Parts: sequence; C-alpha cells; structure tokens
Amino acid sequence: MAKPKRLRKFVGLLKDKMSLFKATLLLAAPRTSSLHVAVLRATSHNPSHAPPNETVDDVLALGRPAAGALVHALLHRVHHTSNAYVALKCLLTIHHLISRGSHVINDQIVCLSRDGPLFGLSTFRDQSDDDTWELSNWVRWYAVVLDQNISLQSKNSISLNFFIIFLEKICGAPESLHYQKISLIYEVMKLIVEDYRLIMREIQGKVEEFSTKIDEFSDESLNKFLGDLKRIENCKEKLLLMFLNKKKNDGFWELIEKVVKNVEEIKQQRESMKMVNFRGSESTRPSQVDESRSIVVASVPRVKRWLDVEWNKLVVSSTA
Repeated sequence: MAKPKRLRKFVGLLKDKMSLFKATLLLAAPRTSSLHVAVLRATSHNPSHAPPNETVDDVLALGRPAAGALVHALLHRVHHTSNAYVALKCLLTIHHLISRGSHVINDQIVCLSRDGPLFGLSTFRDQSDDDTWELSNWVRWYAVVLDQNISLQSKNSISLNFFIIFLEKICGAPESLHYQKISLIYEVMKLIVEDYRLIMREIQGKVEEFSTKIDEFSDESLNKFLGDLKRIENCKEKLLLMFLNKKKNDGFWELIEKVVKNVEEIKQQRESMKMVNFRGSESTRPSQVDESRSIVVASVPRVKRWLDVEWNKLVVSSTA
C-alpha cells in the first residue's frame, strides 16, 4: 500500500538527517566524512527539488584525490535506493561530473564502465504513488542516456551509427513530457539538451561529409546510408516535442531531407541502369537448342539485316 505523501516526506527527511548524522560523527576520516556529507546533500529525499547549485559545486570541489571514492559513493547510492527522487538526483549529479568534472573523474567513470553499463536500472520501480511510478520511467530512461554518454567519452573515433543510436536513446524519453515542469526533471533536461546539441552537430558534420561522396558509394553502402538517414528522420517528431526549438534546427532537418532525396535519386538511376543492361543482355542472348533433337536447317536469305532490338534511353536527372 502506498504511503501518504506527507508521511513519506517525513520519513525521507528523517532518513536524510540520520544519514548525515552518521556521515558526520561515525566516519573517522574527515575527508571521507566530507565526501559522504556532500553526496547525501546532493541526493536528498526532498521531493521535486533539484539539488541547489552550491550543493553540486560542493561535490565537484572534492576534486582529484576523491575522484574514485566519489564515483563509487554515488553509484552505491543509486543502486541501493528505491526512491525515484534520490535515484534521479544521483544520476543528475553524475551527469554534472561528466559535464563539468575534472579529467580524473571522467577517467574514473569511463574505467568503471569498461565491463558494461554502469547503472543497470531497467527494473527500477518506485510504487509509492502515481508520480513516483511515472518518475521511475524517467529514472530508467535517464540511466540509459547517461550510459550512452559515458560510452561516448571512452571512444576516440565515433561512427555516424553511434550518434544515431544516442539520438534514438534520447527519443526514448517517457511520453509524460509535462513532467518537465517539475524542478528536478527540468534540471535533467537542461543537461540532456547540451548532449543533444553536441549529437546534432556531429551528425550534421558527418552527413555533410558523406553527401559529397555518395556517387562513389557501393550499393550496399548507399543503402546503409539511406537507412541511417531514415532513422534520423524518424526521431524528428519526438525531438521537436521534447526541445521545442523548431526554427533553430530547421537547417539540420532541411539538410537531412535534401540528402535523402539525393540518395534516393542515385538509387533510382542505378536501378534504371541495371534494368537497361539486363534487357540488353536478354535481347542479344543466343537461343538455346536441344542437341538431342534433329535439327532442320532452313534456307537463309542472302540479304543481311540488323537485329531489331528496342533500346530504352536512360534518363539521368541531375542532383542538387
């Protein structure tokens, strides 16, 4: 049975106070104590509210010596909580570390991800009430997007397919987009939009580069490129709903539409050429004769005539 919101809030506050008390008094090393206090304050049970900037800054200020312990503390907290608000705040704080933290912290996060995704929150559920149930969808989605972000940090050379997968992960956001009005979700989306802009820039650069070489592509490469472009187009509607910046990205979507058209025209030209060659070879192929049967030789006219073959003209339309 779900707890009433007031009782749940009181229990959450009590848990926060007890955890802070233990971190302050029971941990012997001052550095370890300050680290756990900073993590607990950044990931409190207090519903709806994102951690204040100064609280996040306190976590970031822990610096290089505490990088490993800090990441482990946040991962331990997110994996051992059943509270949607705490889980979201843990993920948000880790996202801040990726975006604004030192190279040492980033290296630590990447190192931990080499054995697979860091979070594994696909079964996370907070059934306290309808809001926490819906927020659980956001927790699961955010964990997937962050895992993809961390994977990006670990790669030197990144393919177009990787960025499209990243874009598709972002498009997997819950349908309850009105939850962006909640302070915590709003802060999450502020960081996600920075990743989104980076992805769009990278995709645009790669599409522009490939679009100058499509005449040289094999049929297989051309089909794969067209498939990638279609996957990008499939994300358009959801992205426009999520980020509400239609005019800002008009140039991007116009580019995708233009390149799709060019690729489809080249595919059509190649298909037409294959058809012409096929018909030509069929028309000029000698008739097969069954040698087991008797052959009657007919008289051949002395006047020589050209073989009457109907040729189809190939119409090649120029591309923009």
